[in-house]
Amino acid sequence: MSAVREPFSSVTSAVVPLPRNDIDTDQIIPARFLKTVNRTGLGDQLFNDWRYLANGETNPDFVLNRPEMAGRAILLAGDNFGCGSSREHAPWALGAWGIRAVVSSSFADIFRNNALKNGLLPVAVAPAELARIGAWVEADPSVELTVDLEAQEVRLPDGGRIGFEVDAFARRMILAGTDELGYLLSLEPAIEAYEASHPARVSTLPSDPVASA
Repeated sequence: MSAVREPFSSVTSAVVPLPRNDIDTDQIIPARFLKTVNRTGLGDQLFNDWRYLANGETNPDFVLNRPEMAGRAILLAGDNFGCGSSREHAPWALGAWGIRAVVSSSFADIFRNNALKNGLLPVAVAPAELARIGAWVEADPSVELTVDLEAQEVRLPDGGRIGFEVDAFARRMILAGTDELGYLLSLEPAIEAYEASHPARVSTLPSDPVASA
């Protein structure tokens, strides 16, 4: 079934700062939560082992548990975000919590592809630029960024802009709020018109290959 999502072109938000390198997919969503085939409840399990203490209570020191983080849509991570095993549940969980874009200096290839297919935008910037953004956030945790997919740029508090690259087809799907299947289904009228305007194909294969041998 095609995934129908809200079209996404840009987001302006304060950020969730998580400046750790090598955050892997098992930290994003532990393997024990992978039994579900839908996204229901995954937002509550995002970063579960950092977010909750051994007794099940919330960890007051973890960033997502700070009241001011509610509603923030941009995650600012360290280098090599999303490394580890492939699991669509990782972008599902991030999206279910409310994250629309993750800014890092690099992403694991499989995570980046899974994210793009699920409407989550991975934004890779140079390490120096990531450090620059991190310094702003450390100085003022309420500072806002704008991640603009249409223009392919991150707009900074001082008016500066950082460009980023994204796969052209994935960009098209996220802007439209659809996926590959949805794109193909949107072509159905054109396919039907093509078929109607061309004569039926004639099979040149023998009807009974054994008898014709």
